[in-house]
Amino acid sequence: MGEIINLRQVRKARERAAAALAAEQNRAKSGRTKAEKKKRQAEDKLTGERLDGHRLTRSDEPDAG
Repeated sequence: MGEIINLRQVRKARERAAAALAAEQNRAKSGRTKAEKKKRQAEDKLTGERLDGHRLTRSDEPDAG
C-alpha cells in the first residue's frame, strides 16, 4: 500500500514554492545596486539644492539680515 498524503498540504506547498519563485524574480528585476542607489541620492540632493537656489522670498516676510 502506498503512502498516505494530504492533498491540501501538497497543493499549498506547491503554491508557496511558486510564490517564492515569483518573489525572487521580482527582487532581481526591481532591485538596484548600491552604486545606483548612491547615484540616485546624489541626483536628488543636487535637484533639491538647485530648487532651493531658485527660491524667491516673499515681500511680506521680514528680512533675515
